[in-house]
Amino acid sequence: MAREKACRKCKALTTGKVCPVCKSSDLSPDWQGIILIFDPAKSLVASTLEITAPSRYALKVS
Repeated sequence: MAREKACRKCKALTTGKVCPVCKSSDLSPDWQGIILIFDPAKSLVASTLEITAPSRYALKVS
């Protein structure tokens, strides 16, 4: 199984070489925590973290 990486710009998680949310290739294998956002428009957590797209996100990216 491929190890997930987190985007350093938007913190989205991916197993690919490009972030599915912001299309950045600046990915880090060093991340902690996970949050799932299904409906960012109705989510208080998503608005606090400034997340606008539904996806899986890391809480901390190094």
